[in-house]
Amino acid sequence: MPDEAQEEELAGTIEEEGAEAKLEESLEEKATEETVEAEEAPAPAEEEEAKPPEKKKKEEEEEIVEERIYTIPLGKAWVRPPNKRAPRAMHMIRAFVNRHMKLTMRVEEEEERELPKLVISKEVNEKVWGRGIEKPPRKIRVRAAKDKDGNVTVHLAEES
Repeated sequence: MPDEAQEEELAGTIEEEGAEAKLEESLEEKATEETVEAEEAPAPAEEEEAKPPEKKKKEEEEEIVEERIYTIPLGKAWVRPPNKRAPRAMHMIRAFVNRHMKLTMRVEEEEERELPKLVISKEVNEKVWGRGIEKPPRKIRVRAAKDKDGNVTVHLAEES
């Protein structure tokens, strides 16, 4: 019998040593995880330095030289056959904005730099095509914004 008791005590001490080893391993893993998290998280100074360049980019993109609100009459689009009215309305919007925001350039200026672009937003497109190809609106209210490069973006005017 004493042999069995000694074996149980030895087994108990071996289990305790195994538990201690596991405890030490888990503590080491936690410590390494904390150091990895500390390394991954940027310092507050780095975060502040990273934010201003993003703001500068937005300011450069949004730098508006001229902004106007127009009500564009689209009634002449209804003179076309029913299946060509919405595309005609989009062409009319493009021509109206080109004319009123002075997007056409002289031949001399074209050689010096790139032609300005006209971008019609998704909201305007959805408004024109909202009732289908056969029934575009009779008129549409838009906001045209020209940036410093001469590019014009057309948005739907906010309804007030």
